[in-house]
Amino acid sequence: MKVRSGDTVTVIGGKDRGKTGKVLRVDPRRQRVFVEGLNMVKRHQRPQQVRDAQRAESVGGVIEKEGPIHVSNVMLVDPKENKPTRVGIERGEDGARRRVARRSGAHID
Repeated sequence: MKVRSGDTVTVIGGKDRGKTGKVLRVDPRRQRVFVEGLNMVKRHQRPQQVRDAQRAESVGGVIEKEGPIHVSNVMLVDPKENKPTRVGIERGEDGARRRVARRSGAHID
């Protein structure tokens, strides 16, 4: 996958189309990304006691968290132009692979 955690992406499909956020987590096996503040889903969570705590603190109720987005529905944001771009791979002089923004030619890493 050409999208990594920490990248800034724009959603190009789905209910959050047009919004931008930072990638929190990547699941390459399922080809999904979790973007900060986007595709929020509600989960009902039972209160859990924290072990070895002074007070019995419990967090429960309806929890909102980020849901997965398929990698085909996000595009990396070009670091120069702040617009969505496709990503290419180039080899450096030392043979290392580097990601390149196709829109401007800027190196992403």
